[in-house]
Amino acid sequence: MKVLIITYYWPPSGGSGVQRWLKFVKYLRDFNVEPVVFTADHPNYPILDDSLENEIPKNIEVLKVPIWEPNNFLSLFKNNKTKQSAGFLNPNPSFLGKILQYVRANYFIPDARKFWIKPAVKYLEAYLLEHKIDVIITTGPPHSLHLIGLKLKEKLNLKWITDFRDPWTDIDYFHQLPLTEKSKKKHIKLEQKVLQNTNAVLVVGETMKRNYQKFNQNIHIISNGFDNEVSETEIKLDSKFSITHIGLMNDDRNPIILWKILLEICAENQQFKEDLIIRIIGTTSNSVDENLMQFNEKNVDKIAYLNHVEVKKQQQKSQVLLLAINNVPSANGILTGKIFEYLQAKRPILSIGPKNGDAAKIIENTNSGVTIDFNEEIQLKSVILELYSMYKMENLNVDSSNINQYHRKELTRKLAKIIKSVVEES
Repeated sequence: MKVLIITYYWPPSGGSGVQRWLKFVKYLRDFNVEPVVFTADHPNYPILDDSLENEIPKNIEVLKVPIWEPNNFLSLFKNNKTKQSAGFLNPNPSFLGKILQYVRANYFIPDARKFWIKPAVKYLEAYLLEHKIDVIITTGPPHSLHLIGLKLKEKLNLKWITDFRDPWTDIDYFHQLPLTEKSKKKHIKLEQKVLQNTNAVLVVGETMKRNYQKFNQNIHIISNGFDNEVSETEIKLDSKFSITHIGLMNDDRNPIILWKILLEICAENQQFKEDLIIRIIGTTSNSVDENLMQFNEKNVDKIAYLNHVEVKKQQQKSQVLLLAINNVPSANGILTGKIFEYLQAKRPILSIGPKNGDAAKIIENTNSGVTIDFNEEIQLKSVILELYSMYKMENLNVDSSNINQYHRKELTRKLAKIIKSVVEES
């Protein structure tokens, strides 16, 4: 059985977007599914990680078509941080910045990779007429890739699965885009058309499933997960009371309540101040940087980027792992990929976000940490002091359970069953 996977992110892309389908491709052959990957030739990846190329299985067929990206031009007018991610929208843009954001939001629908749709469809239509493929899969964001799938479905009547690593109109930064009402309606119409025409939908959490079920009943939850890049040899914990966050931290994800409480405890407890290390690995917004400047420089360890293997080691050696959920209307459905690697690290997770959100439920069900809501200052201070007390007693551990369900191989097993069910349906 052959499956064609249409993805923008592929090694040497770094960051979180590439992980999901790199890992599925890594294990699909174990379940008698042969993957063929279609991706962009010379794309404008914001982060590169050459080490991930070592995880591509041997003899996998990888098809590539050049892509023209207007972001190459628009980024000339932006600072380095706004080039990193769509989530880094400047809350106080200049006049030129406002124009660029408006153009980006209203003329590149669903996103700036829309110009890849036509050449991709042309290439794949010819390829699919000559090669037997049982099902195609499109994964977004960028959600323009789903329009490639939609056009191929319309032209060739193929079996088609859509994968939403993040939602479309409910994505965390959608409410920040300066969209006209016409543009909003266009996004919604395209999203619904994709959902209504695909044979099956993959989502990462319960909230997304509930939101999409009104348009398609064949929806399956396959979360992100963890793999085995880090050896099982014991890694020595940090000697300091380290609180580590991995990944992008924009304004919406900035845990202001945490910085406030940590500063308060530092002022009250000199020993805590001497022991504390706030480790931030990844790109941060200006507001995060300003908050961190309030601390003594000895309390902050800021690392712009590490490759994936080194990130996993940092997770394993940290005393506490920080999960900051974006404080946005769609917060309940946000389920970042890092939570699953945090589970594998088996270090206590301190999550700041909605207590009834998808992430909070996973943390609770696996007994892997605690979730504090965005405004619960008293509870947050109590939890931090309790974690610090256990650290001082050299007894800061976590007894997590039921995490093997999130191993990438187990998740691929679920995917293979869905692929086969779609292929076999009449």
